[in-house]
Amino acid sequence: MKEDRRIQRSRDALHQALVALVLEKGYEAVTIKDIVQRANVGRSTFYAHYDSKEDLLTNGLAELRALLTARQQAALAEKGDVGQRCLGFSLALFEHAQSFRDIYRVLVGERASAIVMNRMRALFADLVSQDLAAIAPAANDGQIPRSALIQFVVGALMSVLAWWMDRKSRLSPAEVDTIFRRLTIPAIVAAFDGSILNIDGDSERR
Repeated sequence: MKEDRRIQRSRDALHQALVALVLEKGYEAVTIKDIVQRANVGRSTFYAHYDSKEDLLTNGLAELRALLTARQQAALAEKGDVGQRCLGFSLALFEHAQSFRDIYRVLVGERASAIVMNRMRALFADLVSQDLAAIAPAANDGQIPRSALIQFVVGALMSVLAWWMDRKSRLSPAEVDTIFRRLTIPAIVAAFDGSILNIDGDSERR
């Protein structure tokens, strides 16, 4: 147990050091040497836990994916229209971002790394793809390519999240989620010519 606590302290120190350094001088300028010095740990300790600074920054994405997927599946299991069931993970994302605001400012803010941004986009694209597969099977595709719709929704999500983080908005996660959903749900419905699936798998025309 003591070993586990020591490992967690080292990881926390490295995360805190990275976030502080990125906020000071930007992600690209930060080196592993900077990180270990700020965290007051040895380089060997860093490499015992992480392969690179990108790995350090994004290692929490697996836990985030699990959280968002759970919320998504719960929403899809509910009865209701597409506005209630689709993108059920979004509020959980904004709540998570509120809890770890400094880290998200690094992940998606003006100083974000392209590598990290791409990993975030890939995560969100997977989630959106799963939503669309559940509410609108391929047979119901309209004239807009599904891949284009996925990228549109992901782009909107990334943009709203970055806007909220960078501008230090006082809006609550629920208020930001409402903005995001009002921008994207109508586009999703329109992209499939208004044809979606209800909870029983029957086609609905809106």
